[in-house]
Amino acid sequence: MALLTPDFGLLFWMLVNFLIVFGLLAKFGFPIITKMVGERQTYIRQSLADAVEARRQLEEVKQTAEQMLADVRKQQADIVKKALADGEIIVKNAQQKAIEETQRQLEKAKRDIDLQRDKALGEINAQVALLSVDIAEKILRRQLADKSQQENFILQMLDEAATENAILSNN
Repeated sequence: MALLTPDFGLLFWMLVNFLIVFGLLAKFGFPIITKMVGERQTYIRQSLADAVEARRQLEEVKQTAEQMLADVRKQQADIVKKALADGEIIVKNAQQKAIEETQRQLEKAKRDIDLQRDKALGEINAQVALLSVDIAEKILRRQLADKSQQENFILQMLDEAATENAILSNN
């Protein structure tokens, strides 16, 4: 039963041991423990401050990235607008050049047609003149025998020549 009810001497020595251990801990152990707790507290505070700073920097980076994206999108839109405007200008210039080239070709074709027509008319006139001379020569040979017929014939030919000249000059 002595184990369950300790006597006064045992309690005294347990108290003395406890005070010695407590004194040693108070002198050497508690300062180290409080120092470690303080360092840990400082480390945790610094980590929290670093986390807050990192979060602030992350927000700044996000804002910078968003601003850069907005700038890039604006530049992209400007480039697209400029490209569309340049494309319209190029198309208009190409259309204008095509119209001018078509007009030049039409004018050239008209000149060529006029030249061909004039050349054909000249050839026709030359052939008509040759035929007229041939016919006149044949008729004159046949009618040279009678002088009154010659005079009538010359007058008739002069009238016809005047009529032909009037027709040709009107064309």
